[in-house]
Amino acid sequence: MRKILIVVDMQKDFIDGALGFEGADRIIPGIAARIKEYVEAGDEIVYTLDTHSENYMETQEGKNLPVPHCIKGSDGWGLCEELKPLLSGKKCFEKPAFGSIGLAEYLKENAAGISAIEVCGLVSNICVVSNAVIAKAAAPEAEVIVDSSLTASFAPDLHQATLDVLKGIQVTVL
Repeated sequence: MRKILIVVDMQKDFIDGALGFEGADRIIPGIAARIKEYVEAGDEIVYTLDTHSENYMETQEGKNLPVPHCIKGSDGWGLCEELKPLLSGKKCFEKPAFGSIGLAEYLKENAAGISAIEVCGLVSNICVVSNAVIAKAAAPEAEVIVDSSLTASFAPDLHQATLDVLKGIQVTVL
């Protein structure tokens, strides 16, 4: 049985760009350490990239969150510099929405061999929770884990509420 670490949207636009917020950068060292732990253990690491096109403002998300961000190819779309070398060569899922259907399919196809799925990254109450729910649905017998110190939100109250919801759907919150 193997473990998978999913690093969600650790992109410049969520750290110090268009949707950046105070405290987003504080989780980077912990995520870097966790990636190294998974590498040393021989476990798998995958990551997601929030990926939008120039017509973002015309999309459903753009109409509800009218801040262009993570436009494919832009500087803000890129991974934060500290994690870029650690994630180089790892499987990447570009996603045009909060959750990744590609990630869901990958997890479902490989569910029989997965004992645990850990989800970390940004933003806790949007993309992290979406992908944790997807992981739980795609691999229902795997333990899904979210370490509260490896995710963050622009709104501390929403961050805590998200962790409470995750506990309610049997996600292990550390």
